[in-house]
Amino acid sequence: MNTSEELKQIVKEKYSEIAMQERDINASSCCGATDSSQKVYNIMTDDYSELEGYNADADLALGCGLPTQFAHINKGDTVIDLGSGAGNDCFVARHETGDTGKVIGIDFTEPMIEKARVNADKLGFNNVEFRYGDIEQMPVSNNHADVIVSNCVLNLVPNKKNVIGDIFRVLKPGGHFSISDIVLVGDLPSALQEDAEMYAGCVAGAIQKDDYMGFINEAGFDKMTIQKEKPIVIPDDILSKYLDNEAMETFKSGTTGIFSVTVYAEKPGVKSEKPKVNLSELQEACTPDSGCC
Repeated sequence: MNTSEELKQIVKEKYSEIAMQERDINASSCCGATDSSQKVYNIMTDDYSELEGYNADADLALGCGLPTQFAHINKGDTVIDLGSGAGNDCFVARHETGDTGKVIGIDFTEPMIEKARVNADKLGFNNVEFRYGDIEQMPVSNNHADVIVSNCVLNLVPNKKNVIGDIFRVLKPGGHFSISDIVLVGDLPSALQEDAEMYAGCVAGAIQKDDYMGFINEAGFDKMTIQKEKPIVIPDDILSKYLDNEAMETFKSGTTGIFSVTVYAEKPGVKSEKPKVNLSELQEACTPDSGCC
């Protein structure tokens, strides 16, 4: 079995490769990480194209939900996207938080960071930034974010408990997260569970739904709710790379379920009011003698 560091390196290498692939290849594979299906399957991805702020250049079809749609982002919020990829969720979040807010994308794949920065420059956004870092130890200070989002990323991290704990650290009191991820009900066949390629493909790294929700509770979050849930079906031509016909039929007819869930929870506390600027008072105070102009 691969160690945590080995799994991280596998994910880093695979998603560096994905950053250079065409979107259609990613959309027809398992989170973009496995070989393309012979048919065009949209295995996990939800359609972003109708959301305000959507940018086609930043959409690599790697997600498993629409967390920004459920994230209750307000104008002026500071939003962090974990595993920001080419920046798609950041740009949707930026539409919601507006010019007065701040969006920070975090990713540990350098080609993704580079791609996201190019996309942000094209859009002329000066309040969206992308930081290189591990989401188990985010390069962000304590109590910094109003909202955290993530789309099909925590399943790629070996120590999910650490990530959820760091989310709690970084959120402001009264802040919240909306995260789309892959979870299991029942055990995967060992051939799928132990394969490193399937780990990078979002499935083998998924944990039991009850354990996932338990980590959120243990971290201290409250008001936890599942905002959306949908089953994930892996096509036969991908399964056949790992299972023989008999094992495939057993898996498909069994009780094991693979699900995309979008989970919401809040950090206890009272969110501080953002300072309001009185423009008329500011204009009156701003004179040539005041030195502010």
